[in-house]
Amino acid sequence: MRTTLTATDGVRLAVDCHSTEGPTVVLVHGFPDTSRVWDEVIDAMTPWARVITYDVRGAGDSGRPRSRDGYRFAQLAADLVTVLDHVQPDEPVHVVGHDWGAIQAFEAVCLPAHATRIASFTCVSGASFDHAGRALRQTFSGSPRLGRTLRQLRKSWYIGAFQLPVLPERAFHGGTGARILEALEHVEPRAGHPADTLAEDGANGVELYRANLHRVMRPQRSTVHVPTQVVIGTQDPFVSLGLFDELAELAPEAFLQRIHGGHWLPRTHPTAIAEAVQDLVRHVEDGVTSPRLERRRLRPGTPVRQPLGGRVAVVTGAANGIGRATALALAGEGAQVALVDLDGDGLTSAAAEVAALGVDASTHVVDVADGDAMALLVKDVVAELGVPTVVVNNAGIGMTGPFLDTTAADWDRVLGVNLWGVIHGSRLFAAEMVAAGLPGHIVNLSSGLAYAPARDMSAYVATKAAVLRLSEVLRTELGDHGIGVSAICPGVVDTGITDRTAFVGVDDEEADRKRITASALYRRRAYAPDRVAAAIVDAIHHDRAIVPVSPEARVGWALSRLSPALTRRLSAVDALGLSTSRTKDAR
Repeated sequence: MRTTLTATDGVRLAVDCHSTEGPTVVLVHGFPDTSRVWDEVIDAMTPWARVITYDVRGAGDSGRPRSRDGYRFAQLAADLVTVLDHVQPDEPVHVVGHDWGAIQAFEAVCLPAHATRIASFTCVSGASFDHAGRALRQTFSGSPRLGRTLRQLRKSWYIGAFQLPVLPERAFHGGTGARILEALEHVEPRAGHPADTLAEDGANGVELYRANLHRVMRPQRSTVHVPTQVVIGTQDPFVSLGLFDELAELAPEAFLQRIHGGHWLPRTHPTAIAEAVQDLVRHVEDGVTSPRLERRRLRPGTPVRQPLGGRVAVVTGAANGIGRATALALAGEGAQVALVDLDGDGLTSAAAEVAALGVDASTHVVDVADGDAMALLVKDVVAELGVPTVVVNNAGIGMTGPFLDTTAADWDRVLGVNLWGVIHGSRLFAAEMVAAGLPGHIVNLSSGLAYAPARDMSAYVATKAAVLRLSEVLRTELGDHGIGVSAICPGVVDTGITDRTAFVGVDDEEADRKRITASALYRRRAYAPDRVAAAIVDAIHHDRAIVPVSPEARVGWALSRLSPALTRRLSAVDALGLSTSRTKDAR
């Protein structure tokens, strides 16, 4: 239903009500869009909210101010309050702004007189000019944030361009502006977006920058008076995380969500936007804080760019060895951890260590080789903790013995855990990340033996080589969705894996003897699992593709690249003195 309101300076505002039931949410569009940019978000929100949109002044069906002063922040904030007073005069309203809609809404939530009309604020791909200006000042006063702020300055090149007289208007009227936007948006055109009024809207909207640039140059420490969440794309060409360094100190409650996408998230990720808004609305209206909203909470003194803070991580084989050490390392960086293993007692012990770090952990007794069980695991983790954005497929078993003595059942067992476990974990959790539009990282435990094979370990080596190649392929495919994939290739690590290694082709007495010999060798090597865990965390932070860990693994990797023939000859040498029972597990 369309209503026309009159702003405090007489400008006409075109307002639309899209539904009548639920908490009232007002959506404010940015530059050079109209309210039609919200169409997909409206569809996702109307089942639970009363959704209101309006064309801001100078755009779409709303009127144009007579002078540049009509685009100043004070008037833009007054326009928002005019809409709020009309749609719900007696109670505060939830506000969502995108781009310039977020910028002008920030002005309103920082003014005490206006903030009383707003229940919560969700900022999508935008920021406060005051906060941006303060970030610049801190940079040029010697702050260590120089690199981040310089990157933001590069992203904001267009602000300077819009200060030029006449040329920006001509660019929009001549179609150049539309072509630039099309290249930047990366969204399919549809009815209503870009709007038929784009040329005029763009020419009008440059006045927003001209009228308000002084606020960036002379910023104030603007306190935010309502619960506020920021939703930002990982590939946003205009907005960076450095603009929100002070938000936790300035707002009563602050939350941050990153989505794998660009600047026009209402078009590319409408469901994720609607869900984020719903989480905050329920938090404010009903006092119900969803786990995913709590994970997004910003805390004073905690860096906005803390890589793993508030993220959910899944670690398989977490009861002991590398998996346990990795779970503790991830928890130490703020991640909530889902621990997966067949060893229930070991999981309980590991969870207690994680809890001692002040981090929540859930435990799941699951056979990673069982596809149905893994599918249920994914549902349980998502329901309990939210969508994981770090997955470490570590669970594995050892197997050693001659190829001709390795039975089909032996092959099924080692393939099930070492390869199918990685396939299930990668496929199922990656699908959740992609559906939620979340960037993430998958770590698959391969082995130094994947590229430096050893005799009498055909089954084990085959699975680890497959994991390595699978990881390389997944890296190319999932990278399109913002998901990194790393293959970790350790050498001889003292993890206790020899206790879980099958020795085929020998009787039980001989198997026990060889297990004792192998275990003693691993203990003498004394390469601790936490060193591999540190390499895993580093791979997540720096998106490394293949990570040999330990000197022998790195030497083997280099040798396999420089002289494959020599690598093959060395594989025939019984370097460990274990004959057919060597268990050089690379985990």
